Amino acid sequence: MTLAKSFVRLSVLLGVSLLASAGSAAAPDRPNILLIVVDDLRFDDFGAAGHPFARTPNIDRLAREGAQFRNMFAVTPLCSPSRASIVTGLYTRHHGILDNTERSARSHELQTFARVLHANGYRTGFIGKWHMGNDPTPRPGFDDWSGMKGQGEAIDPELYENGRLARVTGYVTDIFTERALRFIGGERARPFLLMLSHKALHPNIVQQADGSTVPIGEGGFIPAERHKNLYAGVPIPRRANYGVPPRDKPALARRIEGLAPLGPATVTPDETIRDRLRMLAAVDESLGRIMEALAQQGVLDKTVIMLVGDNGYFYGEHGLSDERRLAYEESIRLPLLVRYPPKVRAGATPAALALTIDIAPTILDLAAAKPLPGIDGRSLVPLFDAQGPPPDWRRSFLIEYTTDIVFPRILKMGYDAVRDERYKFVRYRELEGMNELYDLQQDPFELKNLVGSASSSELRRRMEGDLNALLASPPGAPAPRR
Repeated sequence: MTLAKSFVRLSVLLGVSLLASAGSAAAPDRPNILLIVVDDLRFDDFGAAGHPFARTPNIDRLAREGAQFRNMFAVTPLCSPSRASIVTGLYTRHHGILDNTERSARSHELQTFARVLHANGYRTGFIGKWHMGNDPTPRPGFDDWSGMKGQGEAIDPELYENGRLARVTGYVTDIFTERALRFIGGERARPFLLMLSHKALHPNIVQQADGSTVPIGEGGFIPAERHKNLYAGVPIPRRANYGVPPRDKPALARRIEGLAPLGPATVTPDETIRDRLRMLAAVDESLGRIMEALAQQGVLDKTVIMLVGDNGYFYGEHGLSDERRLAYEESIRLPLLVRYPPKVRAGATPAALALTIDIAPTILDLAAAKPLPGIDGRSLVPLFDAQGPPPDWRRSFLIEYTTDIVFPRILKMGYDAVRDERYKFVRYRELEGMNELYDLQQDPFELKNLVGSASSSELRRRMEGDLNALLASPPGAPAPRR
């Protein structure tokens, strides 16, 4: 090789090296990502959401120092499908986790944000309740894994760790917290992604392969021993639709053998609600310990903290207790809190429609990673510090539910629904003549079904047209707009 050629080659190599160094130096530091998923957490279960007595100082801190989304929704209000939407950015009909039955094999195939971040150099961890199938073994994309089998247990849970399933002594939320702290305190050369998926606030049950559930241990909602007397005797707040018989809702008003008609006699027991909030107290303590550890490491403000529920829960609204699954506001509306000072304005309360399918693209956007291809969701980053949503932001979204066999009242109640900024239309798949239509501005508690009203016929046709357009949209297509 001649001296001239060697010089040219060296110059090229040096130029490439300098460009790479310059690009690396110019690129902002990638944040750590902490995603906390709280099982069955309602939108109004904590202090910052207006709860009159729930003691949630650390969750409230997230709202105070970050963004609290006012219109966050589950696109399928059921654990397994909702979790799959969170990790993939896809509607249920596109990711294939249709219900809570055994879908382990499919859940190993999902293209998730964890896979992308792992490929982009993040140190990735999962702790808690995966619940897309009963298989507790690691899913692709996670370096560290502490996973429960199916629903898991509140006391002395079995966890799959280090290649084996073993029982761990203690209260489940505390066990998860210790593992989270251990992960956060690990290697610091790379940014981390940690998905902390709590068992709380779910009852202590075991899910069978067919999707049915049976109680174990004491059953029901089990708080930590230190919280068992918290909120004793405190009156429970009621929404205006509490205990109201669903007389204008034919699907709910059906007579079902062995079940009492919905109404004041079928509401959620007050002590059940208190126990759920007692379980939340341990989740709040967990968040406080984790934030303290991040602060001690000097990375609190370099860490994106997102806290979200997977679906809501009924506290006696329309006489319902526990069924979730339905398209009413108490079931689909979720909390979403995001703290990240470099990009999230403290005290922000974005009002645009945000969905579980938006979590994955938001995480990848914040991590400056390549988006997942062909997904239904979009990044929420433009809403973090905006006075209003971008002009092309969605105005409506799909809610869908596939019938399973767990609750007799919900049998044959699969549905497709559309909700926009004012109205909601629900079309049942197997129940003829039982559809529902609500004006949420005039009727926020969904007490007046307008579907049979002559004056609402044009609205019904318009909403049904929107629903059909959403159902016809392939993955990645922009939301249909009127």
